[in-house]
Formats: sequence, C-alpha cells, structure tokens
Amino acid sequence: MNTYQKEQFETLNLVRNYMAEHLAVERTKLVSMIKDYLCFRDDTSDFLFTYFGNICTRNCYENKLSACCSKDGIITFFADHVINALVSEISELDAMAAAVQNPAHDFKCIYLGKNGCVWKIKPIVCEMFLCSNAENEVFKKNPESKKAWTDLEARKKRYTWPDRPVLFDALEQYFIASGFKSDLMYMNNSPGLLRLKQNSIKKGHYI
Repeated sequence: MNTYQKEQFETLNLVRNYMAEHLAVERTKLVSMIKDYLCFRDDTSDFLFTYFGNICTRNCYENKLSACCSKDGIITFFADHVINALVSEISELDAMAAAVQNPAHDFKCIYLGKNGCVWKIKPIVCEMFLCSNAENEVFKKNPESKKAWTDLEARKKRYTWPDRPVLFDALEQYFIASGFKSDLMYMNNSPGLLRLKQNSIKKGHYI
C-alpha cells in the first residue's frame, strides 16, 4: 500500500476497533452527535438526485469516466470515517477495507468499486463536488437550484468550517480525548484550519 492507502486503512481500523470495543451507551452518544448532520446529508442527497442525478449518471457513471474520483486525490476527514462507521454494517466496512488494500482501478479513487462508491455516507468533499459542466447545465435550466445549492453549501460549513465549534472538530476531539491520533484529523493537524480556529477563539466565537 502507498502512503495514502495506509492513512485511510489505519483510520478505518482505528474507528472500527473503537466502535467494537466500547459500550453501546458511548456509541449512542456519537450517534446523537451526528443526527443533525445526517439530516443535512439527506437533504443534500435529495437535491443532487433531483437536479443532478440524470446528468451525472449519464456523463460519468454510464460512460465509466468518474472524473471526480481521482487516484489518491479524495480528501477524507477523520469525521467522515466516524460518521460512516456509525451507520454501516460490519460487512460494508469490510468491503471498504478490502477496497483500500486492493483497489479495483489503477487510476481512480481506491474507494470506487465495480458497483460504484463503497462508502455508505460518502466523504463530504465528494458529496459536495460538482463539475463545472454539470453546474452550468443544471443551473442554467433551473435557476432556483442555484439558490438551493448555495444554501446547502452554507449549511455544510456549520459542520466542517471551524470558525466556531463544529461537528467535525468535536468528533476529532472526542477521539483525541481517548488517546487516539490520525493523520486525517485535519481540524487539529492542518495549519490553515488551526489558524482559523485560533483566530475564532481570539474573537470569542469558539466557546
């Protein structure tokens, strides 16, 4: 495995092992933490299916292009793994581990299997990616969809952009407090996000 695969595999195992070893009550706490986020993801999924389902299926999936699923280029946050693990069956996580170790494609995302993405709840970066061609086609035909998409992008920041307490940081802190570390804990590893967080703390937004 290359460095990217190792980072993904180690984080996947870390989260899986934690879930398996801890009591149901603690798992319940984590599920409660992500409840609102899952509603946001449902709304986003409904929007994408309504406005982009046909065009994305036609241009990428059916033509086997999957241009957005680049090799070792998909950013996955630690929180993405936690959220996905909380809603996945053991067999689904097994499939993810297998995909990481033995990718189905040489030049595409390691999580892109023969039947599509193996995540149950895709990484937020993947879910919120729209290519310019798709955007131009959809937003031109349906001007109201542009406003709806802008609203969804704003909602995404409430969970992922640490200019105030957000879910993705809270999930990292939850595991850090238990003694775990991961290269994918960008909220606490990325210099840019750490600066944003520190500036927000100084302004009194991060309480």
